[in-house]
Amino acid sequence: MAEPLALYVHWPFCVSKCPYCDFNSHVRDSVDQAVWREALLADLRHEAALLPGRRVGSIFFGGGTPSLMPPETVAAVIAAANDAWGLADDVEITLEANPNSVEVANFADLAAAGVNRVSIGVQSFDSDVLEFLGRAHSEDEARRAIATAQEHFARVSFDLIYARPGQSMAAWEAELAAALAFGTDHLSLYQLTIEPGTRFATLAAKGDLTIPDGDAAADLFDATQAMTCAAGLPRYEVSNHARVGQESRHNLAYWRYADYAGVGPGAHGRRLGQATERHKKPENFIAAVERNGHGLKVESDLPAHERATEAMLMGLRLTEGIDLSRIEARSGLGREAFVDAGAVTRLARQGLMRQDGDRLSVTNDAILLLDSILSEVVKTH
Repeated sequence: MAEPLALYVHWPFCVSKCPYCDFNSHVRDSVDQAVWREALLADLRHEAALLPGRRVGSIFFGGGTPSLMPPETVAAVIAAANDAWGLADDVEITLEANPNSVEVANFADLAAAGVNRVSIGVQSFDSDVLEFLGRAHSEDEARRAIATAQEHFARVSFDLIYARPGQSMAAWEAELAAALAFGTDHLSLYQLTIEPGTRFATLAAKGDLTIPDGDAAADLFDATQAMTCAAGLPRYEVSNHARVGQESRHNLAYWRYADYAGVGPGAHGRRLGQATERHKKPENFIAAVERNGHGLKVESDLPAHERATEAMLMGLRLTEGIDLSRIEARSGLGREAFVDAGAVTRLARQGLMRQDGDRLSVTNDAILLLDSILSEVVKTH
C-alpha cells in the first residue's frame, strides 16, 4: 500500500495583512463563497484523478486565514477528499485559525465539519507586541481562543514569535512559561525573521527595526529548548515542539518528503516526482478553474537530483534526521550523488552531526548552524 497522502488546501483571504507576512494572503471586500467552494472542489477532483489509489492521512487548511472559511465549505472539502481517495481511520485534519473572537465563534461548527486539530496564530500574549506585529487580536482574545479550542478539538497547537526587537531573556521566559501552562501538546516557536518584500523589511532597511543579533538569538533559542524539554514538549523540528506522538503528521509528510497534493490559490504540491503550483492571485485561480477545471499554473518533472536535494534540505530540519535509503528510493540515486560523505565524517567528529547506519541527523547543539551544515553536506550538482 502506498504511503498516506497529505492534502493541503489554501484559503487565501485575510481581514488584514501582517507586516512580517510573506504568504499568499489577500484582503478583499467580499468573497463569493459558493464560487470559492465549487472552485476548491473542482481543483481537488482534478488532483485526485492524477493520484489514484491513495488514502489521505492528513488534511491541512492553511492560508490566509482558513478560520474565515464557512464551516460548510470545510465540510464539503473533507467530504470530497473522502469520496476521491478515502480518509485514513486516524486522519489528522488541521485548520489554521486566528484568535479573533469572530473566528473562535466558528470553532464548534468547524469541529462538527470534521476538523480535529487546530493551529492558532497567537504570536504573542503582550498587547504592545501584538500591535507591533500588526495582529488584530488582543491578549485576552488569544487566551480565550486557546481555551475554547481545547473545549472543541482533541489537538490544539499555537504559534509564538520570539527574538523580537528589545526582547529580554526574562520577558521571553515568562511568556513561554505562560504558553506552556495551557498544556497543549504542540507549540510552534519561531524567531522573528525579516522577509524580503514585507513592511518589516522596509523598516529594517531604514534602520527603524533591529532584531536581536546572532548571540542573543542563540541564547533565547537555548532557553526555549530547555524549557520546552522540561515541560515534555521537546523540539522535533527547528521551530516545532510536541509531546511524543503529537507531532503534526501533515508537516512531517513535508519534512519526510512524502507526496502531498496542493489545492487552492498558490498551493504547492509534490506528486509522483512532479512539482505542482497553483495560480496565486485569487481572481486568476478562479479564472483558471473556470477555464480548465483546475487551478494549476506549473506542473514540472523534478530531476532525480533535485528530488534528493529537496529531501535532504527538508529532512535535516527534523530532530530524527533523514533516512538515506528512503531518499535513494525516492530519487533513484545512490547516496554518493547527493551526500558529501567526507563532510559528514568531519562534522560528526566535531559533534555537529550523527550518523547511525542509514540515519543521518544534525545534533541538538548544531541545529542553529543548519544552513551552513546543509551547504557542506548536500551535493547540489
